[in-house]
Amino acid sequence: MGATRRIKTKRRTRDYDQIRSDLASKKHLQDYKATKDAEDLPGLGQHYCVECAKWFEDEHNLVAHRKGKNHKRRLRILKEDPHTHKTAEAAVGLGVDNGQREQTVMDTDEPED
Repeated sequence: MGATRRIKTKRRTRDYDQIRSDLASKKHLQDYKATKDAEDLPGLGQHYCVECAKWFEDEHNLVAHRKGKNHKRRLRILKEDPHTHKTAEAAVGLGVDNGQREQTVMDTDEPED
């Protein structure tokens, strides 16, 4: 059981919210790249796919990656709007009426005088 968990975390890449931040702000991407040593990266850290957060040995491998299915799938996912807390609440029916629905008064069994 421990070996499978170790393999899953070994190949873990950056999440979609982190990649969206990288695309929105060049400073965010530079801060991430600054945490990596160029000597430890493939191709000395020169060839990087921002959308997939992957390093490549040379330009040829990067170009081939950009033509592939996995890269195109990730581009399609990144073009979609991210889920927010408001959309999650709307999916379960909370906060949909925005206070526009009239409140109904429940009848009570109290006798009137």
